[in-house]
Amino acid sequence: MKPLHRRDVLRAGVALAAPALLPARAFAAETLVLYNGQHAEPATAVVHAFMAATGVTVAIRKGGSAQLANQIVEEGARSPADVFFSEETAPVTTLAARKLLAPVDKATLDQIPARYAANDGRWIGVTARCRVVAYDKQAVKAEELPASVLDFATPAFKDRVAYVPTSGEFQSQSLAILRLKGRDAALGWLKGLKENGRVYNGNVAAVQAVQRGEIATALVNSYYWYAVADEIGPENMRCELHYLGKKDPGALVTLSAAGALASSKKPELAQRFLAFMTGDAGQKAIVEAVAEYPVRPGVASPYDLKPLDQLDPPDLTPDDVSDAVEALSLQREAGLA
Repeated sequence: MKPLHRRDVLRAGVALAAPALLPARAFAAETLVLYNGQHAEPATAVVHAFMAATGVTVAIRKGGSAQLANQIVEEGARSPADVFFSEETAPVTTLAARKLLAPVDKATLDQIPARYAANDGRWIGVTARCRVVAYDKQAVKAEELPASVLDFATPAFKDRVAYVPTSGEFQSQSLAILRLKGRDAALGWLKGLKENGRVYNGNVAAVQAVQRGEIATALVNSYYWYAVADEIGPENMRCELHYLGKKDPGALVTLSAAGALASSKKPELAQRFLAFMTGDAGQKAIVEAVAEYPVRPGVASPYDLKPLDQLDPPDLTPDDVSDAVEALSLQREAGLA
């Protein structure tokens, strides 16, 4: 494992820039406006790598992914944004459905496997991540953990499982259960968590609670474990990761995603940025900054991640688990929203 501290992010992003990717620095006098709902570290890393490669100035407007997507809807054709970078896929699918995102250039789509892009070609995956169970190895043994995420929403885990219902990835997980097991199972799972689990206000907070011995397990994305380990050192972690695999909905692989706004006044530059994000230099800059999986073949993470081809996730597409309205409706019915 090679933890990367936040103070190294900008240096790494600049060092990985490859000026030859964008010939003649053709856009050097331009300014690109990025609405960023992704974590600051990977966004900052790829922005600085892009600026170093092109001379372009990138202005970042930060906010929650859903908040920024709603803002783009309200702004319509008047939006100053050129590109939207989302922590999860639901916000970009919402914009794509409203034709607020432009089709991504085919050459950019060809840089990544088709499963990491929208069915309609209006957004691209930028990084992949896996749902996991973080557990306190001093409180529970790995072999004692259930085989399915469904089993964590039971009295056996009363006050022993943390979850974050406001997380877009948690909502995607509930949709995975819906698609694979049916509506009754998804609703029963949410109700079971409400009855037996503990709500946390963030995924890092949930992992930290496991690390402190406050709670035995947490349902999170794997990269949050690495964020905590980066701060205190992996050798000091009593919290470990358990991968469910076997196509269980608890092994869901999801994406961060980006798209170019259809209203951008700089459409060619916006497409160049998307191409850079999924290009070799952009992908290297991003995965140096966050313990997520690159979507571009041939790029390796410096973190000691479990290989993607060993995760055995359920056979679902991003579009299968990106309906935020449906997910929130389920949560409301279960009393979680």
